[in-house]
Amino acid sequence: MIRPTQILHAQREPAAVRAAATVLLLRDGPQGVEVLMTRRSPTASFAPGAYVFPGGVVDAADTEAHRIANRRPTQDDSRLTQCIAAIRESFEELGILLARRADGSPPTADDMATLKRDESLLAQFEVRGLRFAADEVYLFAHWITDRDSPKRFDVPFLIARMPQGQVPVADEAEQFEPVWVRPSEALERHKAGNFFMIFPTIRTLERMDQFADVEAVLAACASEQPMWISCPRGGYVKGKIERYMEHEMQFGELAMVSPDGQIQHALDWNTEAPARLLKNVMRLTAPNPGVMTGPGTNSYLVGDGATGYIAIDPGPNDPQHIQRLFDAAGGDIRHIVCTHSHADHSPGAKPLQALCRNKPVIHGLPSAPTARPASEFTPDRVLGDGETLTVEGGGVTHTLKAIHTPGHAANHLCLVLVEDGLLFSGDHILNGSTTIVDPPDGNMTHYLDSLDRLRAACGEYDIEFILPAHGHVLGFATRVIDNLKKHRLQRESKVIAAMRARRGGTLEDWVELAYDDVPPRMWPMAQRSLLAHVQRIEALNLA
Repeated sequence: MIRPTQILHAQREPAAVRAAATVLLLRDGPQGVEVLMTRRSPTASFAPGAYVFPGGVVDAADTEAHRIANRRPTQDDSRLTQCIAAIRESFEELGILLARRADGSPPTADDMATLKRDESLLAQFEVRGLRFAADEVYLFAHWITDRDSPKRFDVPFLIARMPQGQVPVADEAEQFEPVWVRPSEALERHKAGNFFMIFPTIRTLERMDQFADVEAVLAACASEQPMWISCPRGGYVKGKIERYMEHEMQFGELAMVSPDGQIQHALDWNTEAPARLLKNVMRLTAPNPGVMTGPGTNSYLVGDGATGYIAIDPGPNDPQHIQRLFDAAGGDIRHIVCTHSHADHSPGAKPLQALCRNKPVIHGLPSAPTARPASEFTPDRVLGDGETLTVEGGGVTHTLKAIHTPGHAANHLCLVLVEDGLLFSGDHILNGSTTIVDPPDGNMTHYLDSLDRLRAACGEYDIEFILPAHGHVLGFATRVIDNLKKHRLQRESKVIAAMRARRGGTLEDWVELAYDDVPPRMWPMAQRSLLAHVQRIEALNLA
């Protein structure tokens, strides 16, 4: 776990969340699913002027109404309360009523005409013998308002089929201009600037747009589990605030830099200046973007002005990048360590060393005989598995522990910043792409075994964040590793199936079957990992 003293920004407690509920009322239109939306008051304290779904805060009467609510056996009390709240809010705001009479029939015209929006719906239902049709309301997604917001809500996004014969009429106080709209249309209008929506609404509509009809949506929600639970985080991209969900590439970095959710961090890739991630960690990305390198190779500096710095992966021999790395450390580089010897990682080590007055030692593992000529590397000192590098000063210590992780390369190391539980993963784990395992120096069995070692290290050192050589910081470290291994084994299953379908075939024969989810232009690179899979499969006699 990261030491609080190393977090860049003073932390504050996010606002408390209030329980709320919202409902997407759906109908089948000529061109697919349509959803009922309405515009919030321009003076509203939350999301003023935004197009939203009807909903609001849960109140005590919603729990009391359990006794006159229809429910599915799988709906627990908490979900029932939320469904009742959404039904109440949709009536108060738009006059839409999800209810049934005692005999199961819908409310009569007289019921609809008599019920008053500004009076207790529970009391009126009891007088007229109506019941909340909570059994017709299903859970779609679950949102928790971003941590940086002064007003925050814990909101299930529920769905229900629009009752027949009812027409929405806005209350003209909280909500205005009810409109039926296809999800794709709402998204297009928002992009054009004339249909303002907030982030959770946008993402919900993006997912809703994938369904052909209302029945398909309801079927997808039958499990009573949300399609996702998300409390987004925000950062700056080109000077504008952009928000991200937990599964997106930028989320982990935002969580590490601003745990409390304050919007402080710029996510843009900048090769000319270091990105400060913690007080003791800087990242400087080399100007070598490409298909294999993503935005470029990440060099890291671990340490501070009092301790001096350890430079991780100086990158390619790019004089400007090396000078910037030197300058970012104030010239005080105590150690240089290379995670492996590929051409975008280690060639900058000796030029960086030459700039330093104290000539820091270059650490790493020597390249194996299987390495390609461009990847030959001999460190000044072999950094063995389990060995450590330390810088200290001013009462502070920063310790990197090496973990030998062959697979991508025979001499690959990952590094754990012990005091803060951070994993520098080199090329073994990337953000935004899958590591190439290229024989003979790459080995798929070794790669998978190394993932297991890293998984164990996460538990031993309380690792939550992974700092890769390419891409942003990854959060949810153990989940990332588990998913990566699962992905590799799923790919292996597809390779086995391809080999069985085309016995005696070649890599060219198998790649189009095993990598049918990858663009054909990427198949030549995919064949390198395919060969590693084939060698493993043949060694284990799996095909």
